[in-house]
Amino acid sequence: MASTVNFVPLKDRVLLKRVDQEEKTPGGIIIPDTAKEKPVEGEVLAVGSGVRDEQGNLHPLEVKVGDKVLFSKWGGNEVKIDGCDYVIMKESDILGILNK
Repeated sequence: MASTVNFVPLKDRVLLKRVDQEEKTPGGIIIPDTAKEKPVEGEVLAVGSGVRDEQGNLHPLEVKVGDKVLFSKWGGNEVKIDGCDYVIMKESDILGILNK
């Protein structure tokens, strides 16, 4: 579910909200916050206008608001907007779009 955020990314940048990781293992063991790895799945909340080629033509981004995507666990910049945690990254740092 996409939500509105008071932020507009520029050019080829994308604003993502990480998808929360499971709190328990399949065997029922509760995972403490210190042992959780950063998830590599996120939801696109906002996208920039795109990039311009050498001729000045604007090419829109392939990802769109609401897409579920995979990205490198160390990719992007973590930011806090209105008290919530987000990730801003270039579209080229996104590995792919998850099919629904």
